[in-house]
Amino acid sequence: MLVGCQQTPVQAGSAALAALGALVLYLAKPSGYGRHSVRGIPAAARLPARAAWFLQELPSFAVPAGLLVRQPRALLGQPSTVTFVYSLITRGRPFPVAFFIRAFVFCMGNGILQSYYLIYCAEYPADWYTDLRFGLGVFLFILGMGINIHSDYILRQLRKPGDVVYRIPQGGLFTYVSGANFLGEIIEWIGFALATWSLPALAFAFFSLCFLGLRAFHHHRFYLKMFEDYPKSRKALIPFIF
Repeated sequence: MLVGCQQTPVQAGSAALAALGALVLYLAKPSGYGRHSVRGIPAAARLPARAAWFLQELPSFAVPAGLLVRQPRALLGQPSTVTFVYSLITRGRPFPVAFFIRAFVFCMGNGILQSYYLIYCAEYPADWYTDLRFGLGVFLFILGMGINIHSDYILRQLRKPGDVVYRIPQGGLFTYVSGANFLGEIIEWIGFALATWSLPALAFAFFSLCFLGLRAFHHHRFYLKMFEDYPKSRKALIPFIF
């Protein structure tokens, strides 16, 4: 075990992350950005969507990178992800500053939790890369990323620059669910939890399931109210089930 690991803060952080996910489900309210934006927020209290997404996701990269500088040996075999792609291609609505601050703080805390565990606490056997859990986790992560990217591509094609009209997404997993992009991201983090076999990653996967699953439900309900011809067989998140 690398010097500096303290399991108690890691366990506490994981429990807090899981509890936050459960709280999201309990409140059952859509986060007030995008199509669910809270009305009445002045323009001065909003940020351009691309800038907001880029800045709020920045800690997810900067925090692990900073810790790796202090512990170079941890570069060997430690997975890392960069989540800036969406911020560069989104055509979303201006982002409320209050939600940006919340997201930034969350990404900072989660970045610290995940990277601290992987760099200072995680121990893997020499043959971990041949383990079924690692192989299946990497497969699910790549599969989820592919679904996520393809689904975001479909959503972007629904609008021209400056267009704010909503249309029914078609193709890909949108044939079966309203939240195809959310399903892809959930699969990503389930894969990450399997590949790393860590409590913080499991807690984050659970949080993602709660937060994104609920958002998929609200998107589904939004589509049903807006479009009379919305496919009745289409589910919210899980094909043929929910």
